[in-house]
Amino acid sequence: MTVLTIARLGHLGDGIAPGPVFVPMALPGEVVEGELDGERMTDPKIVTPSPDRVKAPCRHYRACGGCALMHASDGFVAGWKTEVVRQALAAQGLEAPFRPILTSPPQSRRRATFSGRRTKAGAIVGFHGRRSGTITEIPDCQILDPRLTALLPVLERVTVTGGSRSAELALAATLTDRGIDLAVRNGKPLEPTLFAELARIAAEAGLARLSWDGEVIAMARPPARRFGRADVVPPAGAFLQATAEGEAALVAAVTEAVGKAGPVADLFAGCGTFALPLAEQAEVHAVECEAAMVAALDAGWRGATGLHRVTTEARDLFRRPLLPDELDRFGAVVIDPPRAGAEAQTAQIAASRVPVVAAVSCNPVTFARDARILCNAGFRIDWVGVVDQFRWSPHVELSARLSR
Repeated sequence: MTVLTIARLGHLGDGIAPGPVFVPMALPGEVVEGELDGERMTDPKIVTPSPDRVKAPCRHYRACGGCALMHASDGFVAGWKTEVVRQALAAQGLEAPFRPILTSPPQSRRRATFSGRRTKAGAIVGFHGRRSGTITEIPDCQILDPRLTALLPVLERVTVTGGSRSAELALAATLTDRGIDLAVRNGKPLEPTLFAELARIAAEAGLARLSWDGEVIAMARPPARRFGRADVVPPAGAFLQATAEGEAALVAAVTEAVGKAGPVADLFAGCGTFALPLAEQAEVHAVECEAAMVAALDAGWRGATGLHRVTTEARDLFRRPLLPDELDRFGAVVIDPPRAGAEAQTAQIAASRVPVVAAVSCNPVTFARDARILCNAGFRIDWVGVVDQFRWSPHVELSARLSR
């Protein structure tokens, strides 16, 4: 039996002792004991608990891998996530004023991808256990909107009907303003009998839309989402912000960062989360690589009233970033890249005459790298706001304003 003291928290939420040794569900300052398996301690026992340790509010916590930090107090998690961003900036030699973190409440997650597998007795649907291929059922999940939890019997039925014993279904469920949009991947090949049975399940469950490996099986009503004054019907499985509270916080931050500047370029625009609210005050040019998302954004704008002009462009900003002569006509740029960041596009912004950048990021490390490029070109970071819409997970999101 090995006894260790936890020195810090790793980026995946594990406690880290000198060595390093990774200890699940441990907090800095705690003394733990257990057996070592290489660089990991298996089934650790907490000998001396941290004052920040709390009882996990979910009965599935120890078996389910959906959350990683339920054993830590809200104050600890908020401070840790803010410090993750601060340290990422410091590694690039940067400092910034920080705003208070905004954390989404329990049972607010409005989209989730469940795993489903057929069994001899029927089906099991839930989330994977930690570092495990085992699926854990989560009927009392404390992170999901209760309407998604209530969908679990439907997902089991879909899994029994369209899953195979040799493959695992990915069931992406999203709450929309008009019901649940369910996109399923890795299912059996569609044939007439399966198509009809799936359509019947969708109708009986009242799903807004059901798609199967990209093909729409049934759509009782367009699963629209409201962005500002526009109703947008995203393509099946399209990226959307995880909680209403998180989306509202990010939209408010971007709107404030842009201010009265215009026109605005919205890069990595998705279906219009930022472009359409910003169009209430300025012309917007929205750029996104996925043509289907661009089409959804454009249709939403055309169906709305009282908005300034929104132009759209399907373009891979990693391979073909907007160049300085294209950027110079904009009074502000909004940029919300994937986890890899946007190094090539940021370099072009730095070389342009754009005066203001509203940045949104889901990766503090790549955000800091890209912010360093802008700061080298004469920008400063006016403020950073951490947004925690993935409560109880190690995932960190942020918004920031940079100006010359």
